[in-house]
Formats: sequence, structure tokens, C-alpha cells
Amino acid sequence: MAFNGFTPATIQFLNDLKENNYKEWFEEHRSVYEEELVKPFKELIASLTPTMYNIDPQFELRPHRVLSRIYRDVRFSKNKDPYKTCLWMSFQAPTPDWVNIPGFFMELNADMYFYGMGLFGPKKKTMDNLRDSIVYDAKEFQAQTQKILDRGFVVYGDEYKRLIPSELPEYFQTWVQRKNLYVGKNLPVNEDVFSPVFADIIREDYESLVWLYEFLKDE
Repeated sequence: MAFNGFTPATIQFLNDLKENNYKEWFEEHRSVYEEELVKPFKELIASLTPTMYNIDPQFELRPHRVLSRIYRDVRFSKNKDPYKTCLWMSFQAPTPDWVNIPGFFMELNADMYFYGMGLFGPKKKTMDNLRDSIVYDAKEFQAQTQKILDRGFVVYGDEYKRLIPSELPEYFQTWVQRKNLYVGKNLPVNEDVFSPVFADIIREDYESLVWLYEFLKDE
């Protein structure tokens, strides 16, 4: 299952879905969805699987579990459109509630793609432990994470409304003042997306995040 890139038809389908988000249209275009969106995503997952196994043999690697569903669970969403207008993959070690563990991700929509790694649903104790670990070896943390920022990654996560007391220098505040924490690259759809090289770009950037993955995993 060689990954040859997504296609303009992939992006066209996602654009059309935004304008036709109802069951009848989707069923009429299901073959396009399967061929232009699901198939290349699964090929990308297969291409990355050896790398992800080397990063963590505990990762869930079955494509149907790595790839998100396009169906929206409208029971818990203010948006009642039946279909999501993006698809994403996520590599994580299985746990009962999928929280407190870091994972790698890549999301594609009609305009942008976003990929990276981090903690999305950590409990307060996990983030408290993370802050303690940063304090314990702040010099090493800064040295390693600066390499990540130098590659173009940005720090994301929900920020606290009231700052947590911290004596760490300014560099660390963007890391410690968050309820969850992840790094990512948010980029407009470009020619890379339509090329086999896209898998290599994602692979190399994922590998650059291994130190931070292990750091977060230890919490």
C-alpha cells in the first residue's frame, strides 16, 4: 500500500461536503470518499507504521482504529451536521479512556492540515507532575524543546485563566500554563499534500518529537 499523496479530488470532496452535509449527497458520493479520502489515509498510515512501531510498540496501528470516523456524534455536539468536514489519524497506546497518554496526530480538511504530538485529555495530576518534571531538569527540557520549536512546531493547549505560580523563566511559561499540551504545525494545503514526499515529511517530524513524547509519557 504505497502512499502516493492525496489528490485534488480529496480536497474537492471535503469542499463539497461543507456545502452538502446531508445523508443523500454523501451516499451518492461515498465511492469518492472511499477512494480519495479513506484509501490514501490508510496508505499513509501503512507507510508510517514501521516508524510508529519503533517509537512505541504499544501504539494502536490497525488502520481502521488509527483513522477517525467521518460520522459526527450529534448527541454531544452543537453542530448537528451528520458528517465531519475533516478526517484525522492518531497514533496512541490503547487505554480505557484514552486520557493521560500522549499521541501523534495528523488532521486534513479542505484548507489546512495540522499534525504533531501531545497530551489532549490529561488529568490535573498529570499536568502537575509534568510541571514538576520541567522544574527538575529545566536546562535539558529547554535544550530539547528548543530543537522542536526550531523545526517550526508551535506550542498549543488550553491556557489557564489564572496563571499558576511559577518561578521558571519566560521560555517555560508557554509550556507550563496549560490544561493540556501539544505541539503542532498548522499549514495550508500545498503541493506536499499531493506528493509521496508528504509521508517522509510527517515521518521525519514525528521522529523529531520522540524526546518530548517520552518526556510526556513518563508523566
